[in-house]
Amino acid sequence: MGKRQLTGKWALVTGASRGIGQQIALGLAERGCNLILHARNMENLVLTAKLVKAHQVHVSSVAGDLADPVEVNQVIADVARGPGRVDILYNNAGIQNAWKPVWEITRDEWLETFQVNYFALIALCNAFAPAMRQRGFGRIINLTSGIRDVPNLTPYSTSKAAVDKYTLDLAAELRGTNVLVNTLDPGWLVTDLGGPEAEHPVETVLPGALVPALLEDFGPSGRMYSAQDFKYLG
Repeated sequence: MGKRQLTGKWALVTGASRGIGQQIALGLAERGCNLILHARNMENLVLTAKLVKAHQVHVSSVAGDLADPVEVNQVIADVARGPGRVDILYNNAGIQNAWKPVWEITRDEWLETFQVNYFALIALCNAFAPAMRQRGFGRIINLTSGIRDVPNLTPYSTSKAAVDKYTLDLAAELRGTNVLVNTLDPGWLVTDLGGPEAEHPVETVLPGALVPALLEDFGPSGRMYSAQDFKYLG
């Protein structure tokens, strides 16, 4: 993969306060990429902002709860008022529903999971993909999951299946424009969401998580990249 740089590019990383999002932000900063960091609250971004600024990149922060469509729109407006440009979009933020028998999962739990994991993702793509197409450059990376056969978490797994299909359709819409749209499976990682029994340390999401952001012009689109396939590259 080499050390291809992203100097001068702006990346928006949702859910950047910790875990996978924080690792992605650090990896991008090491490549010279300027960052727009997102979390539910500004105070949650203090540590990530401090870590990435050590790489001498420009950093902007935006806050909003993606479970609230009004706050999603506010995040979009704050990005427009700040850097104003998104070249690379990592739709990383996500939630899992509470663990319970599939029959007991309520409609509200379904709706909240889909709002954060799916509808907010679509809103962000709608906000930034058209300008990417106009500029002739864009990389959209939608976080997915390899979860299967876990009925207790079916709203989460179903929302990720919806993300997979939406990503394919968006890639088709943007075919030939140099706006590349792919999914990223980070693997089962030790994070607040993944839990302490997960298979891999969160740091192993790098360097694989950067692969879809570092693709050459008019490279693959509509693909799924597994971060764990690249963990031994260093």
